[in-house]
This record gives sequence, C-alpha cells and structure tokens, in this order.
Amino acid sequence: MSKINTNGSSRRSSAPFKRLPTPGKATVLAIGKAFPRQLIPQECLVEGYIRDTKCEDVSIKEKLERLCKTTTVKTRYTVMSKEILDKYPELATEGTPTIKQRLDIANPAVVEMAMEASLACIKEWGRPVEDITHIVYVSSSEIRLPGGDLYLASQLGLRNDVSRVMLYFLGCYGGVTGLRVAKDIAENNPGSRVLLTTSETTILGFRPPNKARPYDLVGAALFGDGAAAVMVGANPLMDRESPFMELNYAVQQFLPGTQNVIDGCLSEEGINFKLGRDLPQKIEDNIEVFCKKLMAKAGLKEFNDLFWAVHPGGPAILNRLESNLKLENNKLECSRRALMDFGNVSSNTIFYVMDYMREELKKTKEMEEWGLALAFGPGITFEGILLRSL
Repeated sequence: MSKINTNGSSRRSSAPFKRLPTPGKATVLAIGKAFPRQLIPQECLVEGYIRDTKCEDVSIKEKLERLCKTTTVKTRYTVMSKEILDKYPELATEGTPTIKQRLDIANPAVVEMAMEASLACIKEWGRPVEDITHIVYVSSSEIRLPGGDLYLASQLGLRNDVSRVMLYFLGCYGGVTGLRVAKDIAENNPGSRVLLTTSETTILGFRPPNKARPYDLVGAALFGDGAAAVMVGANPLMDRESPFMELNYAVQQFLPGTQNVIDGCLSEEGINFKLGRDLPQKIEDNIEVFCKKLMAKAGLKEFNDLFWAVHPGGPAILNRLESNLKLENNKLECSRRALMDFGNVSSNTIFYVMDYMREELKKTKEMEEWGLALAFGPGITFEGILLRSL
C-alpha cells in the first residue's frame, strides 16, 4: 500500500496519521444510516416470498432458491411486511393497478428513513441544524410534488431558505451523483454545509413472480431497503468538525448505445425493470479506462495502491472488476460486506461501503491515501470520485 506526495511520487508510511484536507476541496464530515424495522435473513426469503405472492410454480421457487445463494446476500431490511400485505392484498395480485397504494406506502416510508439517517448524520457532525445551507435529496422510490426534500427539511427544522436539490430515478449510481453535486455546491459556496440524503424502498417493484419477467426474481433475491445521509463541506472547522474523506475529483460518463441494458418503466402496477445479461461485460469492457481517468488527477498508476469503495450491484460485477483490474483479494471487501449485510439498496449502498471503509482505514497500519468511489446504473452510466483519506 502506498501514499502519493503532492508531486505525485509514491511513498510508504509505517503508521497512520491525520492528513489535512486540501484547501477548497469538499470533504465528508459525517455519515448516518437507517433501515426499516423488518430484517429478513436470506434463508427465510424464499418461503416468505412464495407464500406472500401465492406462487404455486415449483420451478420458480427452485430458481429463486438458486438466485438467493448466488447473490451472496445474508440479510436485508424491507418496508414490506405482513401488515402491509394484509391491508393491501392487491399488491400480490398479478395485473392489478396499484400505483396509488404503492405510493401511499413508499412516500412516507422513504422520508421516515431519510429523517432517521439524517438525524444520525447530524448527531455525528456535531453542529446545529441551522448551519445546514443545502440539501441534496436522492431517491428512486417516491413520486410526488412537492418532493421528499421539502418534507425532510421541514421535519428536521431547517431554515426555510435552505437550498434544495432533488435527484429522482437515477437508480444505483444516484448516491455517487449526489456526492458529485454536493461537492460542486460545497466548493462553490464558501462556508456551506450540504446534507446529502438517499432513501430507497422496493415497494414500487414488489409483485408476484412471472416467467415473462425473469428479472423480478433477481430483484427479490438481491434488493433491500434503507437510507443514508452524509454531511459535505469544504474548509472544515478542525476544532468542531471531523473530516475523514476528501472528494478530490469527480467524473460521470455514459456508454453510448447502452440505454436499454438497464430499463425501468413505471406503470399502473408499479415499476418494472429489465436487466441485460451483458451488463457485467459492458462494465468490465469500460472500467479500466474510466478508473485511469480519475487516477490521472493524482498521478496514480497502480490499482492496488488504492482503496476501493464500489457500489455492489451484484457479485458478478464485483468479480469482473476485481479480475479485470487484477485487484488483490481484500480490495473489494467493504463492497462485498455491504452486499452481504444489506443487499443492493440502490443509491444508498455506496455509503454503507464508505462507512465500512472508514473503519477499515482506521485499523490499517499502512493506510492508503487515495481511493475510488464507483457506481454504475441506467444509461449505462458510470459515476466515479477520486477520494483522499484524511
């Protein structure tokens, strides 16, 4: 593991130390996370899903059992519960218009989780809510006007002149997009403090299995619910704030001609997703050049000199990235751990990875200075941030 001097040369350190943030660069000052009450062990999911959707097709059950094993997920949290299905049995009925019912459940649930994650983040940050100048609110799980950003700002008791940004329906790369937007705000508004909140639930996509929609089973085996929040600001007050990661440089890129590889369509029955089998290959074919573009900003050459915070869209994507970049076995450990503990929670998941990464970097005797945060989603869109551990 190595560190990079300001002139780009590599050096080693025998003990960790506290680095100073680069003046003017945005930093992450705190992280909070939240989850719904219902925790589902993966070994219990199949029986529950088959029972709740009244599926009698043995082949579907067997396929779901196989998928649950290959995802590597061990536990997930969900808003969906027996109480909700008892109240809205039509959610488990094929072909029933249920978008209103789904939004009646999802809209308040998303804000409730965002509120809990934000409060945890603000508590860690340690400053009063009046010092928050901006909100960036990310979700692919609610639809309404005004949006959850207004409800969250009101419930937190923020100033009524807080500047709000909503980022809707970005999917799995939304968390890193939110970081990029928060970074731009923080660096261009001196003294600002940006609360970035992401919150997701699978309520909009819950439905009974159908052989015509094979991706529904992948979703049932892989996705979970939750929320996250981070506080972002430049030039932190070192006597009052504790920055632990610098957002040094950000890049977004889409792959031309791949807009149908990840396809989502909102209908009266909720949201339907289609996922192309070639998604892992598309990411593998383009990831090296994308990473090198980020690394070049710090004069970095070796992939294994970095720490890696990668959105765990699924084990196949992580495996392909690890193989293609010839990463050491432990480099994606935080991503694999987040996938195992929470499943793919869409835009939130990158923050669960970063939270684990923060703890790992504290424990490491030779702490990497530089790392990458990466996420992939509809487009196909790549989002990346060059991180610097402080």
